[in-house]
Amino acid sequence: MTKALGPAGREMGRAELVVLVAALSGVNAIAIDVMLPALPALGQTLRVAHDNDPQLIISAYLLGLGGAQLLAGPLADRFGRRLPLLVGLAVYVLAALLAPAAPSLPVLIALRVVQGIAAAGTVLGQAIVRDRFSGAAMAEVLSLANMAFMAVPVVAPAIGQGILAVGMWQHIFLLMAGLGAAMWLWIFFRLPETLAPESRRAFHPTVMLQGFGAVLRERSSVAYGLGTMCLMGSLFGLINSVQQVFVGIYGLGVLFPLAFALVAALQSAAAFVNARLVGPVGVRNITHLAVLAYTLLAAGLAAASLAGNPPFALFYGLLLPVMFFFTWANSNMVALAMEPLGRVAGTAASAFGVAQLVGGTLIGMAIGQAFDGTTRPLSLGYFAMGLLAVGATLLAERGRLFGRTAQASP
Repeated sequence: MTKALGPAGREMGRAELVVLVAALSGVNAIAIDVMLPALPALGQTLRVAHDNDPQLIISAYLLGLGGAQLLAGPLADRFGRRLPLLVGLAVYVLAALLAPAAPSLPVLIALRVVQGIAAAGTVLGQAIVRDRFSGAAMAEVLSLANMAFMAVPVVAPAIGQGILAVGMWQHIFLLMAGLGAAMWLWIFFRLPETLAPESRRAFHPTVMLQGFGAVLRERSSVAYGLGTMCLMGSLFGLINSVQQVFVGIYGLGVLFPLAFALVAALQSAAAFVNARLVGPVGVRNITHLAVLAYTLLAAGLAAASLAGNPPFALFYGLLLPVMFFFTWANSNMVALAMEPLGRVAGTAASAFGVAQLVGGTLIGMAIGQAFDGTTRPLSLGYFAMGLLAVGATLLAERGRLFGRTAQASP
């Protein structure tokens, strides 16, 4: 672990770093989850043609966020972590301020793409952690940050519901702008530059291709990156269609934010348990157990849905443990993918971010747009992505599960 001083000359401790990395991810969670209760009202205001169309403002943000990481990582390896974060957050705030005036869904979708592109730097939290930690310590810090980040979806839909109770969906974007401005100030005054000068890489197409080539040459990193893409696809499928499932099928109404919050709270608890176990049990053992348990539970969810919409207690009772093991599998797969790539951590974070967000978003869009008034598309999506994640894990480990120790790259 290396120490770094903030702009004011005071060292940023591990606890503050964990919270900051979690808050960077929270910027994106707010931009996504706080909008969920507003999708029907937004659709009515903008006169959308189809009930599934409002989902597109979620996918638009994620596509912008993911696609921009092709440049965010290499830029961060050239200019450091602070500058891309500060520039991106400034544009994010501007897009959020313009969104309430959008006259149509296509205009709002375009602004959401811009907002997502601007937020691409926020995923550099993984690279910041990799700059300062390695091995089990890195996995533990990422898991703790993930635990704090999971607190955002617990409250975000309720915040959105509360804003709608006293205002309009446009006011949700003003909340995003305020939070983005607060993050900008925190980073400006407190975040040190974590990338050592000797580790900076030239921003040139050849150098970029070399960096991406270094990522692609690591078979296990590529495989685990594909595994996280599949898992994120199932998550985005849930986010896209959760309002229609919980409210449209099961009639939860104003209880929807509470049901969603319990899912997120369980994920936060899973991240906490993972952080405690990952050191003594091992990153790989936890990951392999989690991806197998996730897939078996998803198979039960799919089987229950094939016979028709299952009772809410059964659907929800299976969804909760599926999301528990999703958290274990996803956070540790990210650590395993990053582990051999210390020399190109920014580029690696960029490459995996593109895979997780662009690939995952396209998968999630397909699942969400397939919503037909039943739980089948979502449940089958979970199961299919679980099978693919198991396959990616076997590819990463050459067909062997459990027991091997990771080796850090300097």
